Parts: sequence; structure tokens; C-alpha cells
Amino acid sequence: MTVPRSLQWRISLWLGLGVALLWGVATVATAQKIRHEMDEVFDSALEETAQRLLPLAVLDVLNREEGDKSQRIVTLREHDEYFTYAVRDAHGGMLLRSHRADDSVFPPFSKMGFVDTPTHRVYFDAALQGTITIAVAEPLAHRREVANEALLGLAWPLALLIPASFLLVWGVVRVSMAPIRNLRTGIEARGSGDLTPIPAAGLPSEIGPIADAVNHLLLRLGRALDAERSFTANSAHELRTPVAAALAQTQRLIVETKDAVSRERAEQIERALQRLSRLSEKLMQLARAEGGHLKGGETTDIASVAKMVVDEMARKPGMIERITLDVPEGPVQAGIDADAFAIVLRNLVENGLKHGAPDRPVAVALSGDGVLTVSNEGPPVPPDLLLRLLQPFERGRTAAEGSGLGLTIVNAIATGTGGRLVLTSPLPGRQSGFEARFAAPPPGVEGLTAGRARAG
Repeated sequence: MTVPRSLQWRISLWLGLGVALLWGVATVATAQKIRHEMDEVFDSALEETAQRLLPLAVLDVLNREEGDKSQRIVTLREHDEYFTYAVRDAHGGMLLRSHRADDSVFPPFSKMGFVDTPTHRVYFDAALQGTITIAVAEPLAHRREVANEALLGLAWPLALLIPASFLLVWGVVRVSMAPIRNLRTGIEARGSGDLTPIPAAGLPSEIGPIADAVNHLLLRLGRALDAERSFTANSAHELRTPVAAALAQTQRLIVETKDAVSRERAEQIERALQRLSRLSEKLMQLARAEGGHLKGGETTDIASVAKMVVDEMARKPGMIERITLDVPEGPVQAGIDADAFAIVLRNLVENGLKHGAPDRPVAVALSGDGVLTVSNEGPPVPPDLLLRLLQPFERGRTAAEGSGLGLTIVNAIATGTGGRLVLTSPLPGRQSGFEARFAAPPPGVEGLTAGRARAG
């Protein structure tokens, strides 16, 4: 038998089987007791019948005339005759018998009392100093039939009682397990950014410490994550000023130096500082995405935000033909902060520009229900790598420059706001290309991270 994995079903099963076993043992004990009591009642009836019939038989024998033979009592009407009797003399001669008495049923008289044969229970009694004996017999099959009928009458209620006991046990266990199910639901409902305490009120004493331990764990985890995000954000912020200063000094050095070798080294330093500046910016975006406060107090027209971001990116040299935009004419309302959506769009477009085909534009499209799609041409991404692209610093199989944080930031914002990010490669109906689809949360839907921020 396969043991259920559910604790509720395990308790119900074993309690039900235990109740059924107890009922079974009680039934067997009751059956034995009933059989014993019935044997006593039948034995008493046999003895009483013999003692009633013997005086009448003695009078009948004594009043006979000489030469009268054995007599068989004639019944007045046909009926079920469970008791038969036979009256015999001291030599075993038959003096009187019931109308259906079978001589072979009655063994020879040996003593007064009960005697068992293979088929009957017989009671012997005697009168006139043993010269006249009587034997009253009852078929053992009759006793078994009566006992079986009594046991069957006892078993029918049990056939209904045992399933009812199973249902009752299951119902009681289910009601008793309700606080545990609520605890499980509370834990399952926690998203990756929701570290609010789990309600522990009303839990049984055996489960309450578990909920307290989970809440302490969530508290410590929240503190660790906050410290990590704070360190990342502060570090990135503190890097901006010295990096900007070093970049300015390097650019001035490039302008002032006359030596070609020194100028080339200075330009390498400039490129390294620019990469460091972009990395610090990405780290700040990631810290903000994972730290909450992504959902605005009011709805945002993300169509206007998309136009503004794409227009700003297209102003850079050589970018006006690299980005295409398709947005509805009217506003598209979504429950996401404008800055958070701008970060999403900017990172997705930058990802497409870096890793897409250089001679094909990056297509940006926004639907009326708030679904942002950014697609680009390029070699297809293998499915196993597609899943890893959401991990920090995962850049895939590409030689293009980048920090490997763009898609991680977008995924963090999607998780924090209640949106959804789906990566597809190749493009639908094509054999190449890459597509990122970001479904912005509708107005009025609270993000997980935002909820945690308010609860904290």
C-alpha cells in the first residue's frame, strides 16, 4: 500500500484504520459473547423441556396396558420442530418419541446432563431410579443458523458505521488541519520579494514554533538582502563621483598629450572608465529594482514614456535607423512607476542593440493592454542558455561588450511590480532572432515588492 504524502490523509487513514480495527475486535468479542449467551439459553431450554416432558411421559407409560408398544406423538399441525425427544426404558427400549424423532440421533443413556454428537446437542434426564430416561435433542445447525443471523444483524450496522467513521475522522482532521493549510498558503503566497511575517495566530502549539522560526528566518533574510542592496547601491553611488572625475581627467589628458602611445593608453583608460561608469549605473538600477518602490501611487501612461525613451536613445549618432517604435495613438495605462518602465525599456533596447544584427533595426512595440515587445535579428539562443540569461552577469555566447545585468534588472522589476518577462528565441515563425516580452501590471494590481515595502 502506498502511504499518502499528505499529512492530513495519513492521519485520516491511520485513524480510520485504527477505528475500523477496534470495531472489528469489538465485533468479534461481541460475537463470542453472544454465542456463549445463546448456548446457555438453548441449553436451559433443552433442560426445561426435558424436565417438563419427563413427568408426563412417566404417567403415560405407567397408565399403559400390558403389551402396549412404543408410541409416537402425533402433531396437531405441521410446524418447525427444533427440539425432538425420546423416552426409553432401562434397557434402551423406545417407549415414547416425538413425531419427527430419529432414533439414530439419540445415543444410549450414559449419564444425566448434556452430551454432544456430531449433529446434535442432547440433554438426558431420568426418573424412577433410572428405569425411564428421556433425551431431548436440538440440531447444532439450528444454533449456528440463529447465531449467524444474530451476527449478520450486528454486522449490517457496522458496514455503515465504519465508512461513516472514516468520513467523520477525515472531516475532523481536515477541520483541525485548517490552520496548517493557512500557514502553507501564506508561505506559498510569498513571492521572491515579499518577506513580510506570516500570520501565526490560531496555530496549534505544535506548529506555532515553526511559524515563529519561519518569521525569524524571513526577518534575518530581509535584513541580509537589505544590507546587500544597500551596499550595492551605496557602492555604485559612491563610485560615480570618482569615476566621473577620473574620466574627466583622462579625457583632458587625451586632449593635452602629444605622444601617440600615451594617447592610445589614455583612450584605453577612458574606455575602461566608461565601462565602469555603465556598470555602476546598472548596479544602481539592479539595487533599486530589487529594493522595492517600483510601483507609483497612480497609474502611468507607459506609451508616452516609451516615446520619450526611444526618442532620447535615437538622438545618439547612428541610432535613428537602429530603433523602430510602434505604440498606440492613445495612452496606455499601467500600474508601474514611470522610471521603472523607462529602465525596462532602456535595458531591453540596449540588449537588442548590443547583441542583435548590426544591419537590422531593433523593433519596439507596445500593445494597448500594456505588453512591451522588443525584438532583434541575430543567431538563435539555445533554450538552456535562454533561461540563464536572467541570472546576474550572464552574457551568453557573444563577444559584444556588456555587464550581463540588463535582463536581470528587467526581470527584477517584473517580479517586483507583478509584471512578467518572457524571453523567446528564435522569433515566432522564424529560425533566428531574439524577443523579450514584458507584460506591465494593469492599474490597481499591487506589486509584490511594493507590498513588502509598505508592510515593512
